[in-house]
Amino acid sequence: MHQHSATPPAERLSGVRLADLTTLRVGGAPREAFRARTSEELARTVSLLDVSRTPLLIVGGGSNLVVADGDLDLVVVIAANDGIEVNAGGVPGLVRAGAGAVWDDVVAATVEAGLSGIETLSGIPGSAGATPVQNVGAYGAEVSDVLTRVHLYNRETGETEWVPASSLELAYRYSNLKFTGRAVVLDIEMQLAPADLSIPLRHLGGERLPLAEARADILRVRASKGMVLDAADYDTWSAGSFFTNPIVPVAVADEVARTVGPDAATMPRYPQPDGMVKLSAAWIIERAGFPRGFPGDDAPARLSTKHTLALTNRGSATTDDIVDLARTIRDGVRDRFGVTLVPEPVWVGVSLD
Repeated sequence: MHQHSATPPAERLSGVRLADLTTLRVGGAPREAFRARTSEELARTVSLLDVSRTPLLIVGGGSNLVVADGDLDLVVVIAANDGIEVNAGGVPGLVRAGAGAVWDDVVAATVEAGLSGIETLSGIPGSAGATPVQNVGAYGAEVSDVLTRVHLYNRETGETEWVPASSLELAYRYSNLKFTGRAVVLDIEMQLAPADLSIPLRHLGGERLPLAEARADILRVRASKGMVLDAADYDTWSAGSFFTNPIVPVAVADEVARTVGPDAATMPRYPQPDGMVKLSAAWIIERAGFPRGFPGDDAPARLSTKHTLALTNRGSATTDDIVDLARTIRDGVRDRFGVTLVPEPVWVGVSLD
């Protein structure tokens, strides 16, 4: 039998729609869908589909996807390898998680085990496998701070290998896995530290709290911004922070401040090691004339009523509604400040341009 006609080992699913697999709740129907329950199944399924040149989309938590509506000419592979190992192999603080593990479950397990390092990443939706791809971060911490190795299926060589985190070129919301499709994350490994107190909490001026308290506090703050999933709350039908915080030359930051006028004194500016300045996307979106809830109560897609950085589906939005809103905001900010916001989610079958 030819290899390309072999049936992938993963479970075949029927009636799948991306709207049911993504936190934005938009997206059409793939040609086929499979659920891989182990790392081996995930690698083998991708391998067989690649041999047959089948376009595919790997889905974990679906929290970082903007997918076109209608019939999609691709196959979905759902990563459902969700094992979490704390103090893996007897090594204190070593944490391994399957790509399909719910990220917040990983954080909860580490806090419960008295390990510090990712407690500020509590409540971030999505799966463990997605965290190194865009170097997930919040409240002063990033996955790159603790990531040691990543188990990859290399789609170019067909090999499965553990690679050091240092080979991923991790930077702000970036890795060399992002947008390239060169490899599939199968598992991740992190080194955390046994501790009673959290890492310094940036939103509390660097204060450190007992781990469980720190986690509870972060979850409360995220929920107040609509950033913790709740099926009954349309403010959480989003892809989280939709645009990355722009990193610009000092002269551009100064020009934004000058354009804003009297309000400039409150403008968040975070100096970067390379002399650039990181600005707050949420802050400049508001100052460009896009308040929370924009464009109003009747719109199927609008900015969250809790946080200007989240674009939300109010229950009936199509992908086009989301894209139109994103374009309006990007263009409005560019026209007002000369800064082009870059979307954080992965776009499938649709684009902002």
